[in-house]
Amino acid sequence: MKALGFSAALVIAMSTSLASAQSRPADAIYYHGNILTGVDLESPRPERVTAMAVAHGEILATGSDAEILARYKGADTRLTDLHGAFTMPGFNDAHAHLGMGGKILLSVDLIGVTSLAEMQARIRAAAEKAPPGQWLTGGGWDHTLWADRKLPSRADIDAVAMGHPAIFTRVDGHIAVADSAALEAAGITRATPDPAGGEIDRGTGGEPTGILRETAQGLVKVPPPSPEQRRRGLEMALQDAVSHGVTTVQDFSDWDDFLVYEQMEREGKLPVRIAEWIPFAEPLSLEQQQRAQHPLTDRMLHTTMLKGFMDGSLGSRTAAMNAPYSDDPGNSGLPRFQQNELDAMAVERARADFQMGFHAIGDRAVEMALDAFAAAEAAAPQHDPRYRIEHSQVVSAGDFARYKQLGVIASMQPSHLLSDMPWAEQRLGPERSKYAYAWKSFLDAGVPLAYGTDYPVTPISPFPGVYASVTRMNEAGTMTFHPEQKLNIWQTLYAYTQGSAYAEFADAWKGKLAPGYVADFVVLDRDLTAVAPHEIPGTQVLRTVVGGRTVYESGSQRQVPEHP
Repeated sequence: MKALGFSAALVIAMSTSLASAQSRPADAIYYHGNILTGVDLESPRPERVTAMAVAHGEILATGSDAEILARYKGADTRLTDLHGAFTMPGFNDAHAHLGMGGKILLSVDLIGVTSLAEMQARIRAAAEKAPPGQWLTGGGWDHTLWADRKLPSRADIDAVAMGHPAIFTRVDGHIAVADSAALEAAGITRATPDPAGGEIDRGTGGEPTGILRETAQGLVKVPPPSPEQRRRGLEMALQDAVSHGVTTVQDFSDWDDFLVYEQMEREGKLPVRIAEWIPFAEPLSLEQQQRAQHPLTDRMLHTTMLKGFMDGSLGSRTAAMNAPYSDDPGNSGLPRFQQNELDAMAVERARADFQMGFHAIGDRAVEMALDAFAAAEAAAPQHDPRYRIEHSQVVSAGDFARYKQLGVIASMQPSHLLSDMPWAEQRLGPERSKYAYAWKSFLDAGVPLAYGTDYPVTPISPFPGVYASVTRMNEAGTMTFHPEQKLNIWQTLYAYTQGSAYAEFADAWKGKLAPGYVADFVVLDRDLTAVAPHEIPGTQVLRTVVGGRTVYESGSQRQVPEHP
């Protein structure tokens, strides 16, 4: 991983030179800790210290209690005893949707429902409280958790929605179920054609069943939330993040959500760093306008890459595959683009100096993304584009080398395997399964790896993903999926901190606890590098610090403090 610039020699040289140059008192000193300063994949013994000094939101120095307290303690220095707790760089979630998470938290939460009946009960409870005519929205349902694994229908929702127009997205966001009132409001009938890149499921006589796939969801126009609702939902999602040790979120939400982040930052109430993505398929002029909206040098909030969609998801069988699904022989998924159109758009945006990241889950979608990046590189070569493929769930054996050749980052979500494991091989068959969720194959090929959650598709807590990465087992310990692809704990933590920082061009100042790096760290109730794997999912966060500010403490209900 030398290409990432994280060699041990560089770390030591930077720490030595900066520590010797600093002699001013620290704003804060954290001591008596078990502090992992970062991970060097070339070293079997990552550095541990017991104390660190923080000034102006950055790490001033790290070392022993005695040397840090003697050198950096001043009259006004705040002292925090970590009581031996494991402390590490904050988690950088490389792929999340805070806006969607906020909407779900404010609406009908269907995450984890274990049956259609449970889903209906939650919807009925919301309908009984809603004023007449109010839309019912929400999501998080996953029919693969149900005994019959049968998709819900509009009739199922009609039975409990009490006449309210209602639409509920599946946990992956790639399909939704709408009731009759919502379909009527959208004008969706048996005569409505499928939109490009989407599909309306139809039953007897061609009548819509209520299931809307991919872009077909956009036919239903749900009234937007009020500004107050949007702000409240984002505050809840952000609190969810910091309470689970996440200090940076690489986010894909609505532009109106980004404007709320700006307002929160102005008020000193933005608790995590946000790197916001811009939709790839918008007109280039709008993308450039949005990029110019906010300073790219703002370390707390800025825009980064353009996010495009090549396909859907495995769970909904809309991921674009080179061959049909093993459990659905007539279906190879839904690609979102024609290759020539995609290539032309990628070239245009590369010439405008945009980083690009493409959602691609199926092997056909991955090939489409790689072909587009190759076209962009040929027509508009850049020094360090750091193109990304988000999810990269199913990859043809020969394409790992193409990632490496093109310098493409594999941005993946190990917690997806926990939910997909029971049925993934049924979808893919034994041969394709060998290269599904193939974290080890990427690292072995020299491909940079960045980890995230895809929140709210899975919870924003990183700990289930850490567990999945090092075990490839379900949380009950009763099922394993291709254990040859698991990573060790050091590779896993690297992907969730330094790897994610590299993916957003922030590796020179974020992802480690070293002098000159931002003071983003998390204090945990257990040492992730020492406990048995089955103990990892239960990890509790004791403290989350962003830029030297404590933004979360276990048991604390206080609001995020103002910037000093």
